[in-house]
Amino acid sequence: MSFEQLKFPEDSVFLVTGGAGFIGSNLCEALLNKGHKVRCLDNLSTGHIENIQPFMSNPNFTFIEGDIRDLDTCMKATESVTYVMNQAAWGSVPRSIEMPLLYEEINIRGTLNMMEASRQNGVKKFVYASSSSVYGDSTKLPKQEGNEGNVLSPYALTKRCDEEYGKLYKKLYNLDTYGLRYFNVFGRRQDPNGAYAAVIPKFLKMLLNGETPTINGDGRQSRDFTYIDNVIEGNMRACLAPSEAAGTAYNIGAGGREYLIDVYNSLCDALGIKVDPIFGPPRAGDIRDSNADISKARNNLGYDPSYDFKAGIKLAIDWYKENL
Repeated sequence: MSFEQLKFPEDSVFLVTGGAGFIGSNLCEALLNKGHKVRCLDNLSTGHIENIQPFMSNPNFTFIEGDIRDLDTCMKATESVTYVMNQAAWGSVPRSIEMPLLYEEINIRGTLNMMEASRQNGVKKFVYASSSSVYGDSTKLPKQEGNEGNVLSPYALTKRCDEEYGKLYKKLYNLDTYGLRYFNVFGRRQDPNGAYAAVIPKFLKMLLNGETPTINGDGRQSRDFTYIDNVIEGNMRACLAPSEAAGTAYNIGAGGREYLIDVYNSLCDALGIKVDPIFGPPRAGDIRDSNADISKARNNLGYDPSYDFKAGIKLAIDWYKENL
């Protein structure tokens, strides 16, 4: 069953923090398409108003420009909300190494503000974005919950802290929290611009513009690239999951593994372009290999990703051809 077929009570109200971002705007769109009331909270520091502009005329959509670092804003945003999908965070491992204090403020304190506001306002389910980066220097594949290594970046540490708070809020306050460890999400609306852009949209934009992309490292590092619709399904499944499944974190991936050089070559083939990449030094803090064991999410949440890499990348390429 895909996420389009999942059913929520008709009077459900959703709050999507970071709702003007890549993942957040796709969540807002999917929920609005199901006829639900959706609030989007975003300070537009990394999100873009263009991502949510098509929803502004929808009577079920409310945009709140605000910051999760402000508890009063979080309290107001969560009033009468049924489900929170907390996507607000700053991503990028390299940027977190440059700005550790800012990452602590946004990703830890901001998420804690949202949990506390949700607890006080009686939110039914609190689903929050974690990351595969929490596995750190663990070399075990596939990555399995409970087998984490030492974190390699401030970003990874912030996500691990969020998961610990999620456990505590379930144990101490009985707030149903579900951490979703995203594995290299890609798809429509992912920003191709800037020094910290994700590789797939960045490569696509450069190739379409006749530029030569740089691969950090030897290209043999592997990732579980996960299409955006799988992540939408993971969030919705978590909202519908039983309380017994709360207070822990789940891998949300496709369950596959692609080498970066193969991904690059597949993009070139799809575009009908032949460009040899430049190989640069590896990035500090990066995990070498990543592949999700999704059995826990499958068993406890009913998560069953509909898109493998091949299907997802075709849709992504088609979108970027039309929108870049």
